[in-house]
Amino acid sequence: MRFVCGLLFFLFTSFHPAKEEDPYIVVLGITQDAGYPQIGCDKDCCKKVYDKETTRQMVSSIAIVDPVSKQKWIIDATPDLSEQLQILNKYQDGDITGIFLTHAHIGHYTGLMYLGREAMNANKVPVYAMPRMYDFIKNNGPWSQLVTLNNIELKKLKADSVIKLNERVSIEPLLVPHRDEFSETVGYLIKTGTRSVLFIPDIDKWNKWERSIGDLVKQNDYLLVDGTFYREGELPGRNMSEIPHPFVEETMRLFAGFDTADKRKIWFIHFNHTNPLIRVKSRESKEVRDKGFNLAIQEQVLPL
Repeated sequence: MRFVCGLLFFLFTSFHPAKEEDPYIVVLGITQDAGYPQIGCDKDCCKKVYDKETTRQMVSSIAIVDPVSKQKWIIDATPDLSEQLQILNKYQDGDITGIFLTHAHIGHYTGLMYLGREAMNANKVPVYAMPRMYDFIKNNGPWSQLVTLNNIELKKLKADSVIKLNERVSIEPLLVPHRDEFSETVGYLIKTGTRSVLFIPDIDKWNKWERSIGDLVKQNDYLLVDGTFYREGELPGRNMSEIPHPFVEETMRLFAGFDTADKRKIWFIHFNHTNPLIRVKSRESKEVRDKGFNLAIQEQVLPL
């Protein structure tokens, strides 16, 4: 009962901007690139979805909404983009104002295909990308066709360069270490006049980053951070050093000495299908909340 009441309070307080006119973040998806359930998985973690014991979850993405200007921007174009746009239309209808990409792994850009002539046949949707990502899309089919047919309008980003989305909202790409086979990887710092959100769905171990994640916790209001794997050994038979995301257990140990207010700023996202945190009623989910941290939930709203 204590857990249920705490969860209900958590959901209620996180679904409402401070004022109706304030910008806000909508969580459109919470899973690793391949979604949940994941293709080829017949283990209990995914079987629970097929047996209706838990619900399907979409791939990690967030949206920025300004209800005054009626604009909306998406960070990452996932394979679930079609459904995610339907969700977003419940909050703010109209065309997408822009899409910001983090990197060239399948869950973060392949949703662009739905903007092409076989589907939406969009007209010059602004797509923001770092230099390597920009070149990857421009020079490789089928993505290059989106450019030549004017379905998208590529816009090149520069690391640590602030872009004013409008008079109330700005965004800044921050380079992070990750497996950069085809592009660099960035997180995004989103700011209004009163609040700031850091979104880092993918990163290698925190000690590989030149920035101090501890300082960033102190400086910002929310941090939606890489929670891909809960612990070491989560993928039997796989060398997890080849996919060196920070384990959730590691991140919680890193911030164990922080006060409650700072720990509450941290929201884990981008869960692999093997991660028990993908199920809100799991023992590990309760443990994370009991330790003072938060878990991103699909369709959750965070005020800006």
